[in-house]
Amino acid sequence: MMAFAARKKLWRVATLMTLVLTGCMLGPDFVPPTVETPADYRFDAGEAAAEVNLKWWELFKDPILFDLVTASLVNNRDVQIAASRIEEARAVLGFVGADQYPGIFIEGDASTGNFLGISKSNSTDQAAFIGPTLNWEIDFWGKFRRATESARAELLASEYALRTVQLSLITEVASTYNQLLDFRQRLHISRNTLKSRLKTLDIIQQRFDEGIIPELDLNQAQIQKEIAAAAIPLFERQVAQTENALSILLGELPREIQSGQGLKYQVTPPRIPVGLPSTLLERRPDVAEAMYLLEAQTEQIGVAEALRFPAFSLNGFVGVAGSDISGDTADGGVWRAGAGLFGPLYEFGKNLRRVEIEEARARQTLYFFENTVLTAFREVEDALVQIDTYDRQVAAVTRQVAAARNANVLSLDRYDQGVTSYLEVLETERQYFNAELDLSELYQLRINAYVGLYKALGGGWMTPEEMNSSK
Repeated sequence: MMAFAARKKLWRVATLMTLVLTGCMLGPDFVPPTVETPADYRFDAGEAAAEVNLKWWELFKDPILFDLVTASLVNNRDVQIAASRIEEARAVLGFVGADQYPGIFIEGDASTGNFLGISKSNSTDQAAFIGPTLNWEIDFWGKFRRATESARAELLASEYALRTVQLSLITEVASTYNQLLDFRQRLHISRNTLKSRLKTLDIIQQRFDEGIIPELDLNQAQIQKEIAAAAIPLFERQVAQTENALSILLGELPREIQSGQGLKYQVTPPRIPVGLPSTLLERRPDVAEAMYLLEAQTEQIGVAEALRFPAFSLNGFVGVAGSDISGDTADGGVWRAGAGLFGPLYEFGKNLRRVEIEEARARQTLYFFENTVLTAFREVEDALVQIDTYDRQVAAVTRQVAAARNANVLSLDRYDQGVTSYLEVLETERQYFNAELDLSELYQLRINAYVGLYKALGGGWMTPEEMNSSK
C-alpha cells in the first residue's frame, strides 16, 4: 500500500514537471524574412571572394595607418560603449532567464500585542516565525521562455552591433587619414605655388620699376601671389581640424598626427572581388544585428500574449515558530505548501492592446531590417561606381595637370619674348594650380572609394577566433 502511495506521488510530480516543461508557447515563432536580392551588381568588380573578412587596411601598405587602426580599436570610446553593451546584454539574459526557475527566499516576523491579526485578545500575546520560502511561477504559457529567447537574441544583436561599430570605426580612421594626406598634399602644393609666384612677382616688379611693363601686370602678379598665400592658412586649418578629428577617433586628446608617404604614392588595393549579391547579407554585421533585433521583438509578442492568461504558481514555507519572542525556545517546526492562480478578467482591453503594441513594434523592426538590407546594396553599388568613375577621372586630370604645367612654361616663355600678354600667363597659372589641387582631392576620393567598398561588403574586422583560423 505504501509503495502504491509512493508511486502515485511520483506520478503526480512527474505530471507537474511535464506540464511545466512542455507548457504551450504563445505567440509567433520567429521565421527569418525572405529578402529579394539582385542577380548581380550594376558595376561588377570581379569574381566571388572567398576572404572578404580580412584586415583590409593592411593592403594600403602604410604602417602608420595600421598603427592608427590598431590604436582606435582599443581606445575608441564608441567601441568601448558597444563592448560594454554586450556585457549588459549578457547580464540581462541571465537576469531574465532566472524567472523560469523557483526563487528561494528568507521570511520572518516577530510581533507582540493584544491583536495579532485575527481577533482582539484580553492579554498581551507574542508570536514569531522564521524560515526559507519557495515561490515558483510555472511558465505554462511560455512567458519566461519567450522573454529569455528575446534576451538571447538581443545579446547576439549587441555582438554584431560591436562588429558594426568596429567596421565603421576602421573605415572612418582610414578615410580621415587619407583626408589628412590630401590636405597636407594641397598645403604642399600651395606653398610651392606661393614660392613660384613670389619669384615671378619679383621679376615683374623689376620690369615695372624699369618701365618695361604696365602697372596692370604688376597688380595681376600681386593678385596671383595673394591667391596662393590665402590657400596656405585654409589648408593649414583643414589639416589641424582633421588631425583633431582623427585624434578623437583614436580615443586621445587632439594632437599632431604623423603620416607616411604622400597620398599619390599610396598603394591602390588590388581589384576587389565583391562576390554575388546574395552573399552580401551574410557578411554585413548591421544586417545580422537588425535580424536579431527582429527576432527579439517577435519573441516579445509571445510575452504579451502570455500576460493575457492566468499565471500558476507554487509556494511553500518551512521553518520554526514560537509564541515567546523574548525566549530562546520555539514551539516547533512549521510548514506550509500551496498553489496560486492570478490572472486578468477584464481590464478594458489593456492586455489586448499590449499585444498590439508589440506587434506594431515588430512591424517597425521588420521595416528597419528591410531598410538596412536596401541600404547595404545601395552602399555597395555606390562604392563600385565610385571606383569605376574615379579611376577614369584621375587619369583624365593627371593628363590635365601635365598639359597645364607645360602650358604654363610655354606662356611664360611667350611673355618673356613679348609675344603674348600677361593675361595668358595668369590663366595658365590658375589652371595649373587648380588642376594640381583637384588631382590631390581625386587621389583621396579614389582611395577612399576602396575603403567605402570594403565597408559596404561587410569586411574589415574579425573576431580573434576568425583571425586564428585564417592564419
